[in-house]
Amino acid sequence: MTDRLTNADLRALFLDRHGLSASPAGLLTRDGLEALIDRLGFVQVDTISTLEQAHHHILLTRANGYRKSLLKHLLESRRSLFEHWTHDASIIPIRFYPFWKPRFRRMQARMDRAGHWQERFGGRKQAILEEVLDHVHRTGPTKSRDLTPNDSEAREAWWGWTPSKTALEYLWRAGSFAVDGRDGFQKRYDLAPRVIPAEHHDPDPDHAAAIDWSCREALSRLGVATHGELAAFFDGIVPAEAEAWCRSAGPNTLRRIEIEHADGSVRQVWARPDILDIRDQVEDPPARVRFLSPFDPMIRDRDRLQRFFGFDYRFEAFVPAPKRLFGYYTLPMLERDRLIGRVELKAHRDRGALEVRGFWLEPKVRAAKDRMARIDAEIERWRNFTGLETVTWTAARP
Repeated sequence: MTDRLTNADLRALFLDRHGLSASPAGLLTRDGLEALIDRLGFVQVDTISTLEQAHHHILLTRANGYRKSLLKHLLESRRSLFEHWTHDASIIPIRFYPFWKPRFRRMQARMDRAGHWQERFGGRKQAILEEVLDHVHRTGPTKSRDLTPNDSEAREAWWGWTPSKTALEYLWRAGSFAVDGRDGFQKRYDLAPRVIPAEHHDPDPDHAAAIDWSCREALSRLGVATHGELAAFFDGIVPAEAEAWCRSAGPNTLRRIEIEHADGSVRQVWARPDILDIRDQVEDPPARVRFLSPFDPMIRDRDRLQRFFGFDYRFEAFVPAPKRLFGYYTLPMLERDRLIGRVELKAHRDRGALEVRGFWLEPKVRAAKDRMARIDAEIERWRNFTGLETVTWTAARP
């Protein structure tokens, strides 16, 4: 008989795997932040700052003591993290770097085949690459604005991607460059050997080793998953490769288990062999309310979110305003192991105000006094983190 996780067990386990079971209160050190990012596997980077940029939001949700300076130190001084791609631009533990080398080669091959990348080079790909490589070799960390385009380059730029900007991105994605740091949100590129610690230069796993590593690490962080979800975690392999790995792995690596979805349906998935022991040790999630970033790893897979939590979430920033059901930048509200609604916050930094623009509770969720107190406490935490002075409700407050 196949073991089964109830939906309550599944939700608790999933929150634990995503760093949302323990209380976020307490001191956070540099080592603690490094361990948190390692536990998550990566943290997505995004430029939208309606409230706060995604990477800062994701980390603050899990640690009250998070400060931007801690992350900057790990990236730019300790060099225990690096920036590259998972399913999107992300901050990744440096110990994973060797397993990105097969990805560098695949990304370069894809860029070389893609017509729009060739167009961005304006027909001078090899010459531009050599010029930019030489510039960075001679001068060190370089931002795209340091490579001033001539008038014809500026006129022909593809959505702001001049040939020199294209070369910087191409060489970064192909692994020749690494991100040395950022000025604001502008990346500084340098030669990878000058950024990546020496011990990570030589190891170069083959594709089979990269598949094995990717599936093991994904399963460790998800607890339970389909082969498609394992492939999608780092987005470095395809589902067929993950499926073959699952079929060939032995019982000491993974097992089959049934999980119960929010609607009562049951599905068989792959699981860590010790999944039942992990379930028995999971802490009850804290009662406090937390606002999740649209890019939070827990809610990244919207279909899985619907199956596990019965919560239908759509990020509507790119939906035309008349077609939005909620708001431009709505944040799911997590209370214990339930998603209880959505809130839309906007930081008006020019006037020092945090605006509550929209507020929606899920059906059958009441605006009880203690719940609203917890929501107010979370709003206040965000006001404090963003350095704003006041909170203004323009949404109807229950």
